[in-house]
Amino acid sequence: MANAFADYLCSFTTVLNSTEATDGAGQAITVDAAIARVHQAMRKLAGTPNKVMFVGNGGSAGISGHMAIDFAKNGGVRSVTFNDASSLTCLGNDLGYDQVFAKQVEMQGLPGDILIAISSSGESKNILAAVSQAKAMGCECITLSGFAPGNRLRGAGATNFYVGSGVYGFVETAHQAILHAILDTAMGWTSDAAMTQPQGRV
Repeated sequence: MANAFADYLCSFTTVLNSTEATDGAGQAITVDAAIARVHQAMRKLAGTPNKVMFVGNGGSAGISGHMAIDFAKNGGVRSVTFNDASSLTCLGNDLGYDQVFAKQVEMQGLPGDILIAISSSGESKNILAAVSQAKAMGCECITLSGFAPGNRLRGAGATNFYVGSGVYGFVETAHQAILHAILDTAMGWTSDAAMTQPQGRV
């Protein structure tokens, strides 16, 4: 186990570099093209009442909360997540846990909003229900999933990122890295100043 950390990082880097992306028709696109599509969708929000909504369970809920504040504070993009304990327990009790995000999208979402749906397995019923609700309301959906390549979330968005691993740590860390890459490059990050935090706004 002397090289456990290096081996772990090497395996994770391989997984991250193997990230795949598809469009809403299920056609393969490059990850750079997928990121550019998300940038375009985000920039359409400028000067409008629209926002980005993040949903996820467990570790993905943590990613959702982290990225919602980063998109808002650093990127200047109105962003929210739906992880408040009172909301989750109320709606879970009254409607069932599979509806805890869909109902909040229904109550808080607007046509033209963006939903970023994060699920390691791509099979979480409440995440899939939130995507269905958002699409029905005219929101653009962006998905991040992993585990089985045929998971249902992978093909549910207008833009989809897939991390081909069954290791939670790899998938969750890759999802957060992808979202940071989306935000940082939208803010002006380039390899010419790779170690400098970008200061632009989306």
